[in-house]
Amino acid sequence: MDKVPMTAEGLAPLQEELHRLKTADRPSIIKQIAEAREHGDLSENAEYHAARERQSFIEGRILELEDIISRADVIDVSKLSGKTVRFGATVKVVDCDTDEESTLQIVGPYEADLKKKKISVQSPLGRALIGKTVGDTAEVTAPGGGKAYEVLAVKFK
Repeated sequence: MDKVPMTAEGLAPLQEELHRLKTADRPSIIKQIAEAREHGDLSENAEYHAARERQSFIEGRILELEDIISRADVIDVSKLSGKTVRFGATVKVVDCDTDEESTLQIVGPYEADLKKKKISVQSPLGRALIGKTVGDTAEVTAPGGGKAYEVLAVKFK
């Protein structure tokens, strides 16, 4: 069982979702199944089948979240420092072709969210940036072709 690197901010939403699924969604779906059973013939009862399908999804997600949380290796980014890009770093890069600047944080795979400028340490760009320092160029092989990014700044917050 491999540990999964994660920030405390990335772990919290997973724990909240697990709590909600166990305390609100699971009891609610059990109640819906019981009500649907009261409507008679289960073989032609669409409400019953939909509720059972939803229950299956909820139970699967609970198992998935419990697995992720049990393997989480929570890293406190505020205690990290240095000039080398590694997990938890907030990196300012510039696209060498377009001169477009971006600021990204390197996080675990379960908390990556491009809209929030958080990329996975396992993503092609994340892997290319690891170990780089200010002034280094990270070469990324992407489906659309190769890209190069220059590291402008490395911070840990």
